[in-house]
Amino acid sequence: MAKTRRAIQNQTNRTLDRGDLGALLGFAATHSEQSVCRKARAYTGGLPIDIAQAKLDLNGPNAVSETVEDPTVIRFLKCFASPFTLILLALAAISYITNVVLAPSGEQDPTTVIIIAIMVLISGIIDFVQSSRGASAAAALLQMVTATTRVRRRPINFDDFEVSHTETPHDSSATDSVPHAATGTADMPDAGSSFDKEIPFEDVVVGDLVLLASGDMVPADCRVLDAKDLFVNETALTGESEPVEKFPTVVHTRRRADGTRYPLSLSECTNLLFAGTTVQSGSATAVVVATGDNTYVGRMSALLRQPTTKTSFDVGLASVSKVLVAFMLVMCPIVFIVNGTMKGAWLDALLFSVSVAVGITPQMLPVIVTTCLSRGATQMAKQDVIVKTPSAIQNLGAIDILCTDKTGTITADEVILERHLNVLGEEDEYVLRYAFLNSYFQTGLRNLIDSAIINATGQLTDINNLINSYTKVDEVPFDFERRRMSVVVEDITNNTHMITKGAVEEILSVCTSVNLETHISPLTNAQRQDILRRVHDLNHEGMRVVAVAQKDNPRPVGEFGVDDEADMTLIGYLAFLDPPKASAAEAIKKLGEKGVCVKVLTGDNEGVAAAVCKKVGITVDALLLGEEVENLSEDALRKRVEQTQLFAKLSPMQKARVVEALRKNSHVVGFMGDGINDAAAMRASDVGISVDTAVDVAKESADIILLQKDLLVLERGVEEGRRTYGNTIKYIKATASSNFGNVLSVMVASVLLPFLPMSALQLLLLGLAYTLTCIAIPWDTVDGSFLARPRSWDARSITGFMLWIGPVSSLFDVLTFALMFFVISPAIAGGTWAELAAAGNTTGQALFIAAFQTGWFVESMWTQTFVLHALRTEKLPFIQSRPSAALMILTVAGIAAVSALPYLSKVSEALGLVGLPVSFFGWLLALMLGYLVLISIVKALYVRRKGSLL
Repeated sequence: MAKTRRAIQNQTNRTLDRGDLGALLGFAATHSEQSVCRKARAYTGGLPIDIAQAKLDLNGPNAVSETVEDPTVIRFLKCFASPFTLILLALAAISYITNVVLAPSGEQDPTTVIIIAIMVLISGIIDFVQSSRGASAAAALLQMVTATTRVRRRPINFDDFEVSHTETPHDSSATDSVPHAATGTADMPDAGSSFDKEIPFEDVVVGDLVLLASGDMVPADCRVLDAKDLFVNETALTGESEPVEKFPTVVHTRRRADGTRYPLSLSECTNLLFAGTTVQSGSATAVVVATGDNTYVGRMSALLRQPTTKTSFDVGLASVSKVLVAFMLVMCPIVFIVNGTMKGAWLDALLFSVSVAVGITPQMLPVIVTTCLSRGATQMAKQDVIVKTPSAIQNLGAIDILCTDKTGTITADEVILERHLNVLGEEDEYVLRYAFLNSYFQTGLRNLIDSAIINATGQLTDINNLINSYTKVDEVPFDFERRRMSVVVEDITNNTHMITKGAVEEILSVCTSVNLETHISPLTNAQRQDILRRVHDLNHEGMRVVAVAQKDNPRPVGEFGVDDEADMTLIGYLAFLDPPKASAAEAIKKLGEKGVCVKVLTGDNEGVAAAVCKKVGITVDALLLGEEVENLSEDALRKRVEQTQLFAKLSPMQKARVVEALRKNSHVVGFMGDGINDAAAMRASDVGISVDTAVDVAKESADIILLQKDLLVLERGVEEGRRTYGNTIKYIKATASSNFGNVLSVMVASVLLPFLPMSALQLLLLGLAYTLTCIAIPWDTVDGSFLARPRSWDARSITGFMLWIGPVSSLFDVLTFALMFFVISPAIAGGTWAELAAAGNTTGQALFIAAFQTGWFVESMWTQTFVLHALRTEKLPFIQSRPSAALMILTVAGIAAVSALPYLSKVSEALGLVGLPVSFFGWLLALMLGYLVLISIVKALYVRRKGSLL
């Protein structure tokens, strides 16, 4: 047995067992049965038991490798690994050292650490709840292979099995020196009796002969050796609902100019069966050529287990974090040095600079982001959109290109009878009645075309009357070589009629006459060409065409066969269409109005796809086929994808390559699909979109799942994504610019004032109060003009925004300084600063400082709140654009609470605040009015210069 395993090991290393997916399946499809059996080490009548066991021991079970998910604790900790959360944690650590560890005994203040910890914890918990996901995409694949299958095995022991180490050429004329190896079903030597055995899928090995019948699931990737009326449902792979016919003949691929062959697409592999697909009708014997991770499904699973590329949201949030970090690293040392130099109290300057660092940092950013995303997910659920990955909401709003498969997304994923035409190309119910009799009375596979014929007939006539007028006599079943099927019926006058329908070319080959309504005439070459031209025109419109012929009173009953399909009369043809969804054209138009370009990426025929695109309003000025995508360089492909609206005959990896090219061109790309063949493209996109009726793998690969297979639902989701981003960015920009203004104000005060303009504790409390008012931002309204085009993160715009808006806030802070230093504080303290200093009145000086700090404390809350309302919209705040009730209530409450603190004796004493005279609020209102006027002017100039406020 050890000798057997060594022999198998040597052969395995150089044959189909471990080959590349493309080469492996390409070889199996394009070479003869004998060559494939030799490479797969198949044997006449099935593998011997010990050879099968040796292969199983060496190559492992026929199962797709599972993805090892992180434990719950690790996934929870990863929710705190965002760049901005790490910034806050670093600030918390610094604050702990300066305010607790280095602080004198009795003066330790952990307030900052506690505040930051609460913010980070809230953000992480929300993110964890929203992002917790079920089984991985690879795990979903395992659900496809949990059954049993019937294989043919032998009881022979081959302990003396020997293998020649001569490399076998990969062509159909190759020979193999392995004794008893399969060389085709006709010449495989018989080494003993065979038996059929039902085994679990995981025990199937390369070289097994698998016996399949209607309803069976295919256990591994196989090459068909023998088939009878074999139709396979490949919906799980392709998303196409119509079954695919399979047969054992070799697939011939086209050659390029350099002599190499074009790679095979999935639809071209008509002699291959793929793991996880289902036999819908017929039967087959097939040889297994790939198992487990080497199957088509296994390779897709491996692709899904690879780390995903960073999306627009990930890149954008990281860039914003870098800007804020850079800003903090530049400004805080300046504040520290200036204060330390001017005041001489370096420890106080250090504590104050740390407080400034915390104050200028939008502490609520993680909470605001996750809350916005959570609120967006809830709102999208009401629109029949399920969000699996929170960041996908913003990505959905940011997309400027939507790539979509054709079937089931822009089409209805069904077949309808569009036209029933006579030979002259005119609508004729006579043709439909004969087609109905063929479809209704046949007992083979009733496919979507038969259902469409029956449904269409029922809408035009009483089918019960039609059924009762005829009696079935016999039928000639469909087969792949003829590509047609016939039914013989007898009418109430005892006349028999053979009715045949099938592929146009095959029907024409058995017709000698045509029905011209008024008479029957011989079929001429001119008529034949005219018919083919009409059929070509219908194909060009995206329709599939089936011809119908009939013959009266054929041979006697009971003796009908293929030979009777001769000398028939062509009566017309039927045109079928997978129609566009009723909402597709409207949705594509609305997406276009919102700045989203729709591109179609399909594995289907380019003619059919182009016709569908035309019907839904997608102008196809340029077309790119899969074979062209394969041959283009990266740079050439990046140029071509910009001008191309339709990509046809694409393989799964070609779809992914197109998506990657678009993303490299700085587009934010969404991909919508519902089959395994779409999973790679979904992973390559910024946001993968699927539907609830998709296969498990597609749904698990997707970030967003639509409960309605409708682009209108997606259009509403795009709008909600932009609303989510709008509320997030308005917080970042308003807070960052306001905080920047505060830092500028602190630097001015550090130079001009003999004391700190605000204590560290006051600065932290101010930040907390403002932060709490911002909790309502996720529920704020967003202007319709903002929702009209794609929005994505732009860190540079944040920097520019701060430089424009921040100094305005700082200007009014300086005016407040002047008001407090020269008017309000002297009135409260009983003299100017110079007078109090000259008199050595330390009590008066302390009261002067407290009054000054109180005034700026209150004014800062007012300006920060007013700037939030002013900058949340490009329009006039409160008049042209009203905030949400929640935001209005919280901001008013925040201003009221901060303004009231100086009048609460115990609180004001703890915070170093004093009550301010009523006159101060008169001055404050005047300052706020001037502030709103100036900020509106600067805002208008900014919009004119930059094109957008947010």
